[in-house]
Amino acid sequence: MDVFSNLAHGFQTALSLQNIYLCFIGCLWGTMVGVLPGIGPLAGITLLIPATFGLDATGAIIMLAGIYYGAMYGGSTTSILMNVPGESASVVTCIDGYQMTLKGRGGAALFISAWGSFVGGTLSIVGLMVLAPTLADFAMKFGPPEMFSVLLVAFVLLGSLGSGSFFRTMPMVFMGLLIGTIGMDPLTGSLRFTHNIPDLYDGIGLLPVAMGAMGVGEILIATEESLLRVIHKIKLRELLPTRDELRASWAPIFRGSGIGFMIGLLPGSAHVLSSFVSYMAEKRLAKRPEEFGSGRIEGVAGPETANNAASGSAMIPFLSLGIPTGPAPAVMMIALLIHGIAPGPLFISKHPDVFWGLIASMYIGNVMLIVLNLPLVGIFVSLLRIPFRILFPVILLICLVGTYSVNSSAFELAVLLFFGILGYFIRKMNYDMAPLILAMIIGPTMELSLRQALMRSDGSFSIFWESSITMTLISVSFLLLVWNVYRGIRPTKASWERALEESK
Repeated sequence: MDVFSNLAHGFQTALSLQNIYLCFIGCLWGTMVGVLPGIGPLAGITLLIPATFGLDATGAIIMLAGIYYGAMYGGSTTSILMNVPGESASVVTCIDGYQMTLKGRGGAALFISAWGSFVGGTLSIVGLMVLAPTLADFAMKFGPPEMFSVLLVAFVLLGSLGSGSFFRTMPMVFMGLLIGTIGMDPLTGSLRFTHNIPDLYDGIGLLPVAMGAMGVGEILIATEESLLRVIHKIKLRELLPTRDELRASWAPIFRGSGIGFMIGLLPGSAHVLSSFVSYMAEKRLAKRPEEFGSGRIEGVAGPETANNAASGSAMIPFLSLGIPTGPAPAVMMIALLIHGIAPGPLFISKHPDVFWGLIASMYIGNVMLIVLNLPLVGIFVSLLRIPFRILFPVILLICLVGTYSVNSSAFELAVLLFFGILGYFIRKMNYDMAPLILAMIIGPTMELSLRQALMRSDGSFSIFWESSITMTLISVSFLLLVWNVYRGIRPTKASWERALEESK
């Protein structure tokens, strides 16, 4: 009953006029950035962080979370109607969703996509509501050795589950760790890598790095892409699916909910991975798998449900352990830190209004998104007619003003522009900036836990073998590292063998 009483208190918080308004704004903006190719949820959240400075922490996280799961809804619209994924998790939806549009069933695909997103999102919120407090209570018993071991697993998984290969992701992770060491040592107070520059004494701020890499960098990449596409219009009466389409969708929706929830707990590109895994699972279970790719409703229902379920479960390690599993939770963590709240084992007990208000708002937001994404689909598609030459300067101005408004620092504007340009070139070289930002967040806590553990044991590493928890987690980290090194080398070895055979 404690869960239900807390949830009731959360609804009292979430149903205030201000928080309902903020939830609506977040869902609306999230749908818009999901529809617009080249922006996506990460840039959408980053751009609105400055708008949260005058809000309390509860209102801020409610709005930013609305953008996060709202973009998962909106991304399917252009995938189905235009064969253009609004964000990366909707790539799989293009395969069968657009074929359904060409057959005149695009409205049914949109309805099933929205309904599956609603079911997957709601079930994942139930899991978040139950598991996050339990995991936080368990983590309260952790000391520095246990926390270091947990972060070590997250560190290895971060390298193995990035959007690129292990050997292309790890350099970005190590770069993020190095950037995270700049500034004042948290234990001794000595300055590290500051080169007598006062602006570096507090380290490099996460906000200008995130807004530069994920805001400016993404927009610079988007300027190179042509967004001219044929737009298929859908009438309201065409949204109703047939009885056969409904019957074929319910099982993929529930399977996608389970797949998305489990994969969302892992660091990395969970939304993309969950949608691909769900699609492959439906294809493998189908009686006629050869029909996938020609407009099967299961190819829309499963992946769209999975990527929305992953958005809820990704909040569990973020809120209960303070470990963001993806770039979007990482940016939300930055927003909470700006408001003086640190996610982690003490977050739920110290700030129950924020946690349970967020949970309740996610239930409300899922209902809002059903209304936004079905009757108003024509309006959102019309956004694609806005010339990008208008959107680009507006977004750049938001990034500059938002960064400067935090500390009124010209140095942070320089950091923003530097990481914006760096993010652009790194993306051009097929690397990913997200692991760098995640490592900047995880790295300082990981270093502090390691040093505190060694101080407790007078410098002896034996403290990490005294607990079964730490031994198990470190062993898991080592096995994951070995497996990913092997997996990264194996294709190279195969290509050498293939080249050798061709030379013969």
